[in-house]
Amino acid sequence: MSERIFSLASLTVLELSPPDMVEVAARAGYSHVGLRLLPATPEEHHFALVADADLRRQTLARLRNTGIRVLDIEILRLKPDTVVDDFERVLAVGAEFGASELLVAGNDPDEERLTENFARLCDLSAPYGLHPHLEFMPWTDARDLQQAVRIVEKAERENAAVLVDAFHFDRSGSRLEDLARVAPSRLRYAQLCDVAGPRPADMAEVLRQARNERRFPGDGDCDLPGLLRCLPADIPLSLEIPTAKLLEQGVSGLERAEMALSKTLQLLARLTQLP
Repeated sequence: MSERIFSLASLTVLELSPPDMVEVAARAGYSHVGLRLLPATPEEHHFALVADADLRRQTLARLRNTGIRVLDIEILRLKPDTVVDDFERVLAVGAEFGASELLVAGNDPDEERLTENFARLCDLSAPYGLHPHLEFMPWTDARDLQQAVRIVEKAERENAAVLVDAFHFDRSGSRLEDLARVAPSRLRYAQLCDVAGPRPADMAEVLRQARNERRFPGDGDCDLPGLLRCLPADIPLSLEIPTAKLLEQGVSGLERAEMALSKTLQLLARLTQLP
C-alpha cells in the first residue's frame, strides 16, 4: 500500500507566509502543502507569490530544505468575463513549484460557457502537468457534486477532475450514492474537515462557516467515514480546516496544523476498525 499524502491547505494557516507554512507542515508531519497563488476574496491577507520573485525563491528554498512538496495551487475563478489565457502565468508558477493539482471555482451562471472555459483551462494546464479540479461550493455556480461532475464530464478532457471538500459536500446536500458513481480518475485529491450542526438556511452563514469555522475531522456531524469509503483508496487528503476562534485565542499555526493531522489520523484508524 502506498503511503497516503497529507497536505496542509493554505486556508488552515492563512496567516502564515508560504515559507513559514512549509516549515510548519514539515514540523507537523505533513508530506505536502497547497499554495494559494491568487486570493479567494479581495479582503483576505494575501502573499503575492506570483508577483514576488524573492518570496518564490524563499519558498522554493524552504521546500528543498524540508523535503515538503506542493500538491495543489489555488484559486482560479471562471467568471463570465474570464479570459482563460490570462491564467498562464499562474500555471507557470504552479509548475515551478511542482504542483500537480489546480483548484478551480465556477462563478459563471451560464453553464455552457463555464464548461467551455473549464475545457480551455484544462488544455492550457496540460503542458504544465496540472489537473484542474472544479470544486463545487453551494454559493457558486457549481453548486453541488452532480453539477460539478456534469461540467467536468462535458468538458471531455483527460486532465479534468472534481474536487470533493467534505464541508461543501455536506452543506450542498450532495449524496454518497452519487459520489460512489464518479469515475476514480476524476478524483485525484480531496479536502477534509468536519462541520457541526444542521445546514443553515442562510447562505451567508454557510459561507462564514466555510471560511472561518470548520471542525477537525471527527469533531463534527459530517459522515466522514461514509465519504472516505466512496473516494478512491489512499486518495491524497488536503486538510482545509480554518478555525478563526483558535487563531484569536492565540493557538499557533503549528499547533492547529498538528491538531488537524492528529484528528485525521485518528479518524482513519477508526475507519479501518469499522465493519
